[in-house]
Amino acid sequence: MADSLTAPHHPVVIVGAGLGGLTLARVLHVHGIRALVLDLDASAGSRAQGGMLDIHEESGQAALREAGLHRDFLAEVHPGGQALRVLDRDARVRLDEADDGSGDRPEIDRGDLRALLLRSLPDGTIRWGARVARVRALGRGRHEVVLADGSVLTTGLLVGADGAWSRVRPLLSGAAPEYTGVSFVELDLHRADARHPECARLIGGGMFFALGEDKGFLAHRETDGSLHVYVALRTPEHALAAVDFGDAGAAKAAVLEYFYGWAPELRRLVADADGPLVPRAIHALPVGHRWERVPGVTLLGDAAHLMSPFAGEGANLAMIDGADLGRCLAAHPGDTEAALAAYEALMFPRAEEKAGESAQGLEMIFHADAPEPLLAMFAGHEEQ
Repeated sequence: MADSLTAPHHPVVIVGAGLGGLTLARVLHVHGIRALVLDLDASAGSRAQGGMLDIHEESGQAALREAGLHRDFLAEVHPGGQALRVLDRDARVRLDEADDGSGDRPEIDRGDLRALLLRSLPDGTIRWGARVARVRALGRGRHEVVLADGSVLTTGLLVGADGAWSRVRPLLSGAAPEYTGVSFVELDLHRADARHPECARLIGGGMFFALGEDKGFLAHRETDGSLHVYVALRTPEHALAAVDFGDAGAAKAAVLEYFYGWAPELRRLVADADGPLVPRAIHALPVGHRWERVPGVTLLGDAAHLMSPFAGEGANLAMIDGADLGRCLAAHPGDTEAALAAYEALMFPRAEEKAGESAQGLEMIFHADAPEPLLAMFAGHEEQ
C-alpha cells in the first residue's frame, strides 16, 4: 500500500458518479480542467438508476446549458411526462392536468440523463469499483484518499458528491441525516398498458398522487411503459423492519394493512405489483446545514444538503451545484479557496431555501386533511 508521500496525485478528485459529480466533471472538462471521479459501483450499468426526474429550468436545465448538453437533453425527454393527477383515498379525481407542452420542467429517465453525462466525459475520467474507505487532511488544502482495496491517492481539491452518507462530509461537518418520519415502499408494474391496464388508466401519463390521512401513493409512468409507485407512509422509523420484504406476498399484505378502507383500485397498485417491494426510510440533513470554509474540500448535492423529495429538488440541486462549482473553479485559476468560497456563497442560501420547501412539502402531503393542502398549493400556483 502506498503512503501519501508516494501516492499518485490528482489536482481534483470527485467522490461519487451521481448526477452532481458527473455534472461537475463535465463542466470542468468543458473548461479544460481534468478531474478524477471515484465511484463504488463496479461499472456504469451495475445497478438501476431510479425513475423519472423533472428537470427545472432555473437549476437542472441551467446546469445542462453550462455543460453544453441542453440540446442533447431535450432529445431525451419524455413526452407527456408533465401531466398531473391528484386523487383522494376513495379514488375520486380531484385534479387532472394534461401535458400541453408549455411546462418548464420536462421529464427524463434518471438513467438516460446519467448516460448522457457519462458519454460526455473523456475515457479514464471515472474509476469504477473505487470504494472510499477513509479520507484525511494532509495540510495546506491537500487530502489523502484511501480506497477499500488499500490503494492511496492524494488531491489538491476533494469534492464530496457521495450522497446521504458521505465519507467526505465529516471533514467539514459533524451533521448526520435524521429520519423525517416518512418511509417509502417502492414497487413496479411492468408493461402496464398490456398487463395492468386498469392501473395504467388510473395513474395516467405523468405524475400521480393519491393521498389521505398521513399516507398515500406517489407514482409515474416510466419511458419503458412500466409504472413506478412509491407507497408513502408517515410511520415510526423501524415500523417496517418487522416486515419480511423477501416474501413478496407477505410484504404486500403488510403494506395493504395501512390502506384498509381505501378504494380497491388504489389497493390494486400494491396487490398487482411485479417483483419485490423495496422499503426506504427518508432522511434529511438539518435545513440550513452549512460549514466554515475548510481548505481544499467541499460538498455538493445530497452530501451537502440532503432533503426529503417533496419539492422535487434533489437531482436539480446536485446538478446546479456541480455546474456552479465547475464554473467558479474555472473563473479562479490557481486560487482554489476563492473558487470554493464563491461556490459555497451560492450554494448555501439556495439549499436552505429548497430544503425548507421540501420540509413544507412533506407536511402538506402527509396531512390529516390530504389531499386538500396539495390541491390548495396547485390552485395558488394557477392563480399566480
